Amino acid sequence: MRKLLLFLAFCGATPFAVRAQDNSANNPQPKPADTQDKSTPTPTLEKPGMAPATPETEAAKPPVKKAPPAAAKVDPNSGRVVEEIIARVNNEIITRSEYEKAKAAAADEAKQDCQGHCTPEQLQIAIEDRQKNALRDLIDQSLLVQRGKDMGISVEPDVIKKLDQIRIQNNIPSMEDLEKAVSAQGVNWEDFKNNIRNGVLTQRVIGSEVGSHITIGHDEVEKYYNEHKAEFVRPEQVGLRSIEVNTEKKSPEEIVELKKKAETTLKRIKDGDDFSEMAKRFSDGSTAKQGGYLGVYKRGELSKELEDVVFKMRKNDITDVMDTKQGFLILQVLEHYDEGEQSLAKVEPEITDKLYSARMEPAMRKRCANRATW
Repeated sequence: MRKLLLFLAFCGATPFAVRAQDNSANNPQPKPADTQDKSTPTPTLEKPGMAPATPETEAAKPPVKKAPPAAAKVDPNSGRVVEEIIARVNNEIITRSEYEKAKAAAADEAKQDCQGHCTPEQLQIAIEDRQKNALRDLIDQSLLVQRGKDMGISVEPDVIKKLDQIRIQNNIPSMEDLEKAVSAQGVNWEDFKNNIRNGVLTQRVIGSEVGSHITIGHDEVEKYYNEHKAEFVRPEQVGLRSIEVNTEKKSPEEIVELKKKAETTLKRIKDGDDFSEMAKRFSDGSTAKQGGYLGVYKRGELSKELEDVVFKMRKNDITDVMDTKQGFLILQVLEHYDEGEQSLAKVEPEITDKLYSARMEPAMRKRCANRATW
């Protein structure tokens, strides 16, 4: 389902192809000799100190044998399509391969939505409906991503949360294992993250431009909660973030100093410094730029040593400096979800997001129908 419809005049999509060694448009070739203006004499060059050539002197010269012309080198790539560009959106491009991937993704979405309740004919119609808007969606997303960059929006923490949701849904124990799983399917990890980043950035721009006019009241959240309590029966879980000080391949003297670094960092946090900022500055972990956010874990998804510690903690509790095989570790419990039905207070942000998303698409359609501009 398309999330946004922007105006064609704004999109400026122009189809064309890039060809290797095709410079004829920018470097016009001279006319062949048989097409030149024969009424114009061909100029001759004279060496310094020599008289102009005359018919008599020309006749007196011995004939000069001309070397046979060298065989022209043929570029094997000449005229071959390297990558077809099917649309240009301001300074960004959309390639044929990106378009084909979008069509394949649209088909997969249609199959998932139709699973178990669509006839083959209905499935085919659903696939065609989604695929015919694939290019339009790519253009819309490119515009929104550019808009987000212009607005200076940072989405890295949200990207990590999204990756963690994928990890949890697929029962993958860690981010490193998620990266391996993605790579094993032939997908570049950085491309995978960038696609998620663009999707999150798109949502943030829409939220800023349209969502700022949508208000979800507490009464609405409470009503939804009371009508859907079965959705909020969960296993016991903890949300965590970390500061990691790596000691691998360090000398004993260096390890002593690194432990002091970890202990000093912990003391600063207990004295009032923000955990997230300390993680960005001092953590060696892969999620340092995201304030150390690790994700939400059920029992059995962490090592026994860590599980025994964090599942006894409450929201905002912080561990002491823990000694691990990789180095020194400090954990903070962002949230502790007890097993069973979750309270309204704990799931209110989740419900608010759900109701907000449900109103976003019609609000976007209304804005576009009124031909509002970005």
